[in-house]
Amino acid sequence: MRVYSVTEFNKMVKEYIDENPNFQEFFLEGELSGVTYYKSGHLYFTLKDKNSQIKCAAFNYKFKKIADDLKEGDSVKVFGDVGFYETRGDFQILVRHIKKEDKLGEMFQKLEKLKIKLEKEGIFSSLLKKQLPKYPNSIGIVTAYTGAAFHDIVKTTRKRFSNIDIYIYSAKVQGVGAKEEIIKGIEVLNKIPEIDLIIAGRGGGSIEDLWAFNEEDVVKAFYKSEKPIISAVGHEIDNLLSDLAADIRAATPTGAVEIAIPVKVEIETRLAEKEIKLKASIDRILKRSKENLENVKNNYVLKRFIKVVEEKKSVLISKEEKLNKTLNNFLQKKYHELDIRTEKTIGLNPLGVLKRGYSITKVNGVFIKNTSKIKIGDKIETVLESGKIISEVKEIF
Repeated sequence: MRVYSVTEFNKMVKEYIDENPNFQEFFLEGELSGVTYYKSGHLYFTLKDKNSQIKCAAFNYKFKKIADDLKEGDSVKVFGDVGFYETRGDFQILVRHIKKEDKLGEMFQKLEKLKIKLEKEGIFSSLLKKQLPKYPNSIGIVTAYTGAAFHDIVKTTRKRFSNIDIYIYSAKVQGVGAKEEIIKGIEVLNKIPEIDLIIAGRGGGSIEDLWAFNEEDVVKAFYKSEKPIISAVGHEIDNLLSDLAADIRAATPTGAVEIAIPVKVEIETRLAEKEIKLKASIDRILKRSKENLENVKNNYVLKRFIKVVEEKKSVLISKEEKLNKTLNNFLQKKYHELDIRTEKTIGLNPLGVLKRGYSITKVNGVFIKNTSKIKIGDKIETVLESGKIISEVKEIF
């Protein structure tokens, strides 16, 4: 059995490919993925179908009249040859021409339909977006524990705010089982009371690698999250539905941390600046207060205030004495007038007359002043100072 060196074997393969007409000037149909235009004038992409994919390159694509707006998911027909790179031992399709079909690839057709469906259900409504906490104490992460995204998140978080707690739910983020694990991670982290927000995502990759974040159930898990959630997938395309359902979309996992976590040093600096301003403001207020107090103390009116009070008090006392004197004189006069009136009243009192030896005569209870009110035979009552006399009239003069 013959043994080849690597160089010998690769040379033999290249000769076989170059001489085989089946590998020259043929058409290839499929979907575009990983489309990259370089400033050098070259175009690289992957052509795929449901089961397989192959790398393609179009060198100096502009001279070949190849469109410069090709994108992920475009269905195309490629014309070219198989090119084998002998040194590295790999091959790709050397593209001469690309015919762009008038329809999106099968995957993107389904994606567009799902996007329309979820939009009608209100899954992407901006009115339902939750605000991120300004100063979170704990964050939850759904991503692959071994992936670069997790380490980037931890590193950036520790750099920005070292004492924030981090909870990690390690989940597959591509391939079989990724959908279920991403959903489970979001659900589990939502049940931990200490967590203030969730970051779910992964690093960059082809659209196939990122496709789990376009799955309907995953998108709805983002939407149903009770805690604020950030979709952080390392890509720049606008097609991931998790970005639309999340409360915030970040271009990368590191970007998610920069959105969600403040820089501790900056906060401390702002607080220190505010403290300085506050102290300066207090000092200004105290200074103005002291100046106002000195002004008040030196005020002429205030200095004379006590003297003015004493003067007013003296005037008040003088007026009070005068009023008391006037009031006493008035009362004495009134008392004298009362005595005189009392004496007159007493003098008019019938009892007073009786005390002087006079009497009062009544007929049938009526006082009489002359004889015109009586007749012979009437009984009269004579009232004395002490006692009464009942008599009968015999004669009238």
